[in-house]
Amino acid sequence: QVQLVESGGGLVQPGGSLRLSCACSGFTLNSWYMSWVRQAPGKGPEWVSTIDTGGRVTRYADSVKGRFTISRDNAKSTVYLQRNSLKPGNTALNYCARVRRLSPGGQGEYDYWGQGTQVTVST
Repeated sequence: QVQLVESGGGLVQPGGSLRLSCACSGFTLNSWYMSWVRQAPGKGPEWVSTIDTGGRVTRYADSVKGRFTISRDNAKSTVYLQRNSLKPGNTALNYCARVRRLSPGGQGEYDYWGQGTQVTVST
């Protein structure tokens, strides 16, 4: 069955960096666009980034442009999100999701989600 397993979260100081990973199984990763979505405490899900099947086209939310980088290694069935220059407002549970239908701006409808990995930005 389809499984998405995120890892790499943790506690980081403001200005620090983390790389999140999403290990995918149960489907052929190179056939699907993938996204990262986050949910801050007390807020709804917020789209962060999307990457195309080959890893050549990426889209980002304005709030993370220039600081976050999405990438993928189809041979390893893994999607990544490099998060740099983290701010306290970036504290969130971070999910990877498989894109069922893509919207022009990069967001989309998702059919599978992982369980999430927590990133806490704090001194």
